Formats: sequence, C-alpha cells, structure tokens
Amino acid sequence: MGTEHGTSLDPRDNRQRRTLLQVTGLNAGLFAGLIVAGLASESSALIANALDNLSDAAAYALSFFAVTRSDRWKVAAASVTGVMLLVLAVGVTVDALRRFVVGSEPLGPWMMAAAVGAAAINFWCIFLLRSQHGEDVNMRAAWTMSINDFASNFGILLAGGLVVLMGRNWPDLVVALLIALVAISGGVRTLKDAHQTLQSSGTDSTGHRHD
Repeated sequence: MGTEHGTSLDPRDNRQRRTLLQVTGLNAGLFAGLIVAGLASESSALIANALDNLSDAAAYALSFFAVTRSDRWKVAAASVTGVMLLVLAVGVTVDALRRFVVGSEPLGPWMMAAAVGAAAINFWCIFLLRSQHGEDVNMRAAWTMSINDFASNFGILLAGGLVVLMGRNWPDLVVALLIALVAISGGVRTLKDAHQTLQSSGTDSTGHRHD
C-alpha cells in the first residue's frame, strides 16, 4: 500500500508509475497530432478526440502523482478524472451544435487516416494498462479512459468513410456527439467507483475514518 508522502515504493507502485508515465506521454502526443488534423480537416470528431486525449494525459499525470499516496489521494485523482470527462462532454457537444448551425466541410480521408493512427496508439495504451486496471480506483479510471478512446476511433473511421461517400458533414457531428456520450458514461462510472471506494475505505470526504 502506498504512503502519504511516497517515501518508499513497492514493486506494484513502481510498475504503476512507469505505466502511467508512458501513457501520459502517448496521450499528450496524440493530442498534438489530432488537434492539428482536426483543425486542418474541420472535423468535430477529431477535435473531440484530441481534447479527450488531452484530458486523458492530464488525468494520467495526476494519477502518476497519486500512486504512492493514500487511498484518499487516489480517490481524489479518480474524481478529477471523472469531472474532466464530463467537462469534455459539454465542450464537445457545444462545438458540434455550433458546426451544425454554421456548417462545416470535414475531410473524410484525413479523418480516417488520423483515426487509424490514433487507434494504434490507444491500443498500445490498453496493452500497457491491461494487467493493472483492477488494482485500485486510480488504475481503473485510467483503463476506462483508454478503452473509451479506442472505441471512439472506430466511430471516427466510420464517420470519415460516410463523409467521403455522402459529401455531408452530419456523420462527423454525430460521432462527435457519441464521443461526448461515451465521455459522460465514463465520467459517471469513474465518479461512482471513486465514491464506492471512499465508502468502502471508511473515510469521509475530509479523509477522516468512521469507526
């Protein structure tokens, strides 16, 4: 079990920190690539996925800090992850509705190419997290975010194909809204997990135990 100040690391803590550091870097790189592709191709879905990866990178970095801390810190990190997913969902929904009103011309081939590349990197993140996602609430939150990202890429790939075939922007907007729904689901699930972990540990929101 981790310590409040992280003065010593057991093998599990070392493994978690190494994994979280790797997926933080991968998601930060994905954000940079996807935001450029999304803006260049006028794709709401790619922009949504880019913002999703940015929130993931921030959440993984926070989780990295929480690994060697107490359960209270891990619950707090997971709670922030859940809230970030909900905020992301609101932002993506607003952007998709704006593009529906003012119009957009997404580039399907760009969407498909970016989705394939992002899926490969997200799969690698899942591979890195696969053996640790059940260890604590912190790692379960990280696993949830990576699974959500991987699933979203298939939606973007499909949307890109439909944009090419139909010459319309609505498939891109629909997938952006679906990414928002996935973010809402993941955020709510992560917050529930954090709450249940807090209750089972016998602590209140201030970290005091109930006897």
